[in-house]
Amino acid sequence: MGPLHSAGGAPGGIVSAASQGQGAFHGRAGLYSTAPMVSALLISHLRKVYRRGTVGVDDLSLDVVPGDFFGFLGPNGAGKSTTIHCITGIANPTSGKIEIFGVDAVKNYRAARRLVGLSPQEFNVDTFAVTRDIIDWMGGYFGLSAVVRKQRVDALLDRFELGPHAKKRFRELSGGLKRRVMLARAMVNDPALLILDEPTAGVDVELRRDLWRYLLELNRDGKTIFLTSHYLEEVERLCRTIAIVNDGRIVRQGMKEEFVREPGGLEGAYLRATGAEQERMAAQ
Repeated sequence: MGPLHSAGGAPGGIVSAASQGQGAFHGRAGLYSTAPMVSALLISHLRKVYRRGTVGVDDLSLDVVPGDFFGFLGPNGAGKSTTIHCITGIANPTSGKIEIFGVDAVKNYRAARRLVGLSPQEFNVDTFAVTRDIIDWMGGYFGLSAVVRKQRVDALLDRFELGPHAKKRFRELSGGLKRRVMLARAMVNDPALLILDEPTAGVDVELRRDLWRYLLELNRDGKTIFLTSHYLEEVERLCRTIAIVNDGRIVRQGMKEEFVREPGGLEGAYLRATGAEQERMAAQ
């Protein structure tokens, strides 16, 4: 499977929404260059308070460099979904700032949204729609022309091995194939930043490893990936940088190696950071 490329050096003339509007942000040079660079995702002092007073996130800050595979961990209700909703414009921050490759995600929502692909945990699709249409419709949402959409959809069906299932209804697909469709849909605008919210939830071990292979290929091609997952093995296998959120705040952040070297590895570090280990010991 060959990589999907954005316009500029694109074989076959494949054009991305990002390159049409804001420029492409491919390549992992930012991870190693000493030159100043724009963060792929920069969140500064984010706070989100819902109407009834519930605090979703509180003074949350993080910095994702271009080309990184960033793991965002935390227990249920910690603020992961709220953070993603604020990044993608589903929710408006109460205060703080979010920038996606230097574009303000609130003040310039449309421009910032073109740079993001989102694969949500829930299957928010028309389950009676066929695979090709699901991917194509998202291209229309981003304003891609019919010619470009066809190029992108054909390339994505090929890359994620969905060609034989292109005319099948979503409801007829297996769990693993459904996850592949969601990933392909998130990629149709060739986003500079790919956000994956529990991308392998409900998938068996074999299919999960297939999805890992796809994600690693995307990252090797230069795609910046922001991942949330409850599977610590998945995070350890895929990510280079990890942040742990609890009660709406970042409680720990660093390179993966720092976590896995600790007693109990990543799991032990996670339990200590979220206070779950103390609660478990107190209950014994």
